[in-house]
Amino acid sequence: MDKMIDVPAFTHVVKINDRKNIIISGIKKIISFDDKVFLLESSLGNIIIKGSTLEMIKLDTLEGNVSIKGKIDSFMYTDIANKENSIISKLFKWNNLYYY
Repeated sequence: MDKMIDVPAFTHVVKINDRKNIIISGIKKIISFDDKVFLLESSLGNIIIKGSTLEMIKLDTLEGNVSIKGKIDSFMYTDIANKENSIISKLFKWNNLYYY
């Protein structure tokens, strides 16, 4: 007899407090991050978070939750398809499209 395994569906919720803390659920993958930009893949599309002194303070890979602190300047969903698979091409694509 085959057993069914319950895989939790990622619910996507974003909570921003005073532009200093952001909690996001439904994160599938962290594409890249540094102290100015976080690139995330969520269950509803890619997300770009820009700011300064950004720092990941909590990551729960089982539940798909991420907490980030720092000064948050922008939060944006993108529908850019990842047609190219190399990391370098992704970084250049992101930097060229969303530069300050």
